[in-house]
Amino acid sequence: MQSSDLKDLKIAIVGAGYGGAAAAKALSLLGADVTVYEQANAIREVGAGIGLRPATMNRFRQWGISDAIARVSSPSEYFEILTATGDPIMKETWPADGEQTHTHLIHRGDFIEALLGVLPEGMVRLGHRLESVEDKGDSSVLTFAGGTTAEADLVVGADGIKSVVRRQLFSDKGPVFSGEHAYRAVISVADAHGMVTDDNLRMYIGRGTKIYLLPLRHRDQVSFDITALCPDGAWTPQVTKEDMLRTVEGFDERLVDITRGLDMDTVNIRAVYDIDPVDTWHSDSVVLVGDAAHSMLHHQGQGANSAIEDAGALADALREADSVRQGLALYQATRKPVTDRLQAISRQGWTEDEINDVFPGQKSAAATAGE
Repeated sequence: MQSSDLKDLKIAIVGAGYGGAAAAKALSLLGADVTVYEQANAIREVGAGIGLRPATMNRFRQWGISDAIARVSSPSEYFEILTATGDPIMKETWPADGEQTHTHLIHRGDFIEALLGVLPEGMVRLGHRLESVEDKGDSSVLTFAGGTTAEADLVVGADGIKSVVRRQLFSDKGPVFSGEHAYRAVISVADAHGMVTDDNLRMYIGRGTKIYLLPLRHRDQVSFDITALCPDGAWTPQVTKEDMLRTVEGFDERLVDITRGLDMDTVNIRAVYDIDPVDTWHSDSVVLVGDAAHSMLHHQGQGANSAIEDAGALADALREADSVRQGLALYQATRKPVTDRLQAISRQGWTEDEINDVFPGQKSAAATAGE
């Protein structure tokens, strides 16, 4: 689209999470008039650590915000998978993207704070809970709780796994329970019983349970994540420390000790959900990004990265196309095949056979030792 057309474009983004904040930054750099509507009265990201892949860091460099992210993250060279007792299964360096060879490990709260911190003051409007969206073709109208409305040439639905935008316009299918729980906490490196000695992500697997240790060196902390099989699909299940200790039986005793020492008031407990692939992500004037379009399980660590890539691809497509409608079609054609595949891979989990599927041609260390 012509620069003059982009500058005349009024864009409303629903949701101020990773996808919404990233889309706001990318689209505002086009010169568009961008407003972000967030239902919460204050932004508070719970959870633990995530990894920002090299391609994601390249986007941040393109947008001129990589320094803001680097200040609150630590570079990691590789990802290691081990058995429950610490025997190596495989070690994989992060896939490089140009000169970028490191994944940056970051706390979710620091990440969203950094993203929102690079947006112009007043762009994000809190306390706007979306109730409905009406697609009028050339524009769309948003109606929020209390009756407030907003009209925009383009609405970006970045409102997460329970997206109102998706349910009203694109798919009425609900989230899908994975049969797993995730228990997450951030602890001091001093409380990690000597298991954190560098800046690399490690995952221990055994008996349907996965334990992730993700160092946050810039905080002198480590993100500790247990993902365990459980039939209870309540969004916020009731779980005791004894329940958690049962899931880590047979693991390295230091991992058991970390679990035993957790303050349960600081543990984020949730059932793990994703969504089935959505056939269509856009209409003439509404489009989905991030979890609203393709929420996926966390096993591959691609949720936040995919949201950032969506934001960049959407801005690229609008710049390249002749109209908003053509831009949205190009965006979907670019991103949907990628995220469909990532959703499918993320559902596989991490048995040794599945590791071989995800990393074809990579023999595990355990298998190599047995030859």
